[in-house]
Amino acid sequence: MPGVVEAADAVRRGERRAIDLVDECLAAIDAQNDVLNAWPHVDAEGARRAAGDIDARVARGEDPGPLAGVPFGVKDLDDCAGMPTTKGSRWYLGGPPVDRDALHVARLRAAGAVPIGKTAAPEFGTWAYTASPALGVTRNPYDPTRTPGGSSGGSAAAVAAGMVPFATASDGGGSTRTPAAHCALVGHKPSFGRIPTYGVTRYAQTAVVGALATTVADAARLLDVMAGPSRRDRCSLPATGERYERVIDTLDVRGMRVAWSADLGFAIVDPKVEAICEAAFRALVVAAELRVSDRAVRFADPIPVWSRLEGADMWIDLPPGLYPERADELDPLVRPGWDSAVSVTLPKFARVLTARLAIEDALADLFDDIDVLVTPMTAIPAFAAEGPMPTEIMGRTVHGGMGVPFAMLANVWGSPAICVPAGRTRDGIPIGVQIMADRHRDDVCLRLARLFEAAQPWARHAPAR
Repeated sequence: MPGVVEAADAVRRGERRAIDLVDECLAAIDAQNDVLNAWPHVDAEGARRAAGDIDARVARGEDPGPLAGVPFGVKDLDDCAGMPTTKGSRWYLGGPPVDRDALHVARLRAAGAVPIGKTAAPEFGTWAYTASPALGVTRNPYDPTRTPGGSSGGSAAAVAAGMVPFATASDGGGSTRTPAAHCALVGHKPSFGRIPTYGVTRYAQTAVVGALATTVADAARLLDVMAGPSRRDRCSLPATGERYERVIDTLDVRGMRVAWSADLGFAIVDPKVEAICEAAFRALVVAAELRVSDRAVRFADPIPVWSRLEGADMWIDLPPGLYPERADELDPLVRPGWDSAVSVTLPKFARVLTARLAIEDALADLFDDIDVLVTPMTAIPAFAAEGPMPTEIMGRTVHGGMGVPFAMLANVWGSPAICVPAGRTRDGIPIGVQIMADRHRDDVCLRLARLFEAAQPWARHAPAR
């Protein structure tokens, strides 16, 4: 399966037909989805019709756009016109197709991309694995007994298995970057506001939208298409005036100050993961000519604060008659969060916001002294596909979020972060390393990822099984 840039440029030049790309993807889905369960909904007819329109435009001498004819998956938290949005929940299972795209999906379509179906997510994107009573268990192409991560696990499985060149993702606490780590993909969490979230959540505290791809160049082109302000999103950032696809090869990052942390001062990390990621950090320092800082990096566990902020988002736009009337239909592992949220008073939530400000101040202090922070992406390799979140790491009892402790700081602070493949364990399980930059410096994340990719390239897809 060709990548985003390769496929789109070939279609624009008339060297490939969009309909052939769609048919290749549909064949790959037919061959693998019974095992991986990445796709709860596929719209083959709609995809072929859209691809035919792209081919007709090319035949007329038109340019359909920078994503001409590229098939893609849409995460089942994102609206895609003509397809249902179940949010991984029995509350919405069997509902009608929606009639409007989420804004970033609309921008992808306008650039010539072809939505081919919906990719699985856990209920409301709650977990760092992808399984639910509504949609079943989604599995990792590198080892189907393990999870592809979550909550964008269906997207990650679909891209890593070569079913589509890219798929949309969202990240409220690592939901793009964690699947990237577990499936050897590029997962960029953009700055808060870089891509409008209209059509996914309108009042997100921590969540951003984006995509999963196999190369940094593909991620950059996708960001160029999706980024930019919208008056429908009051938090959307103004345009930067730069093309990320150009910046990944031109931005001068030499001499930037970088810090490494294996645990952020609070995490418990599998030594296999730490060793692979620290080696990747050393390779990045050499490839990008960075200056290593000895600045200590120590935080209190931010996950309790993050969980209240992220939990509030699930109540936005909730239709009447679902909670508590149909609470018994929720995933039994998800329901306690809903029940707990009911008891959160305004004074309690104000204390959460106060704690958030303390985290933001601590990060601002850190980035006064450094330009980039590098960490592992996850504390452990991919765990059992069925879940639940592990509550024991290296023989120590932990809360469920401690398997993915490195993600949340960037979400709470709103800064960009990117996960790229760092290597694999002896049994072939991918491990990802995270590069986090200062607020609004998506260009730095992407440039450093590009330099690392050139120095330590990775396989674009899981081995065929």
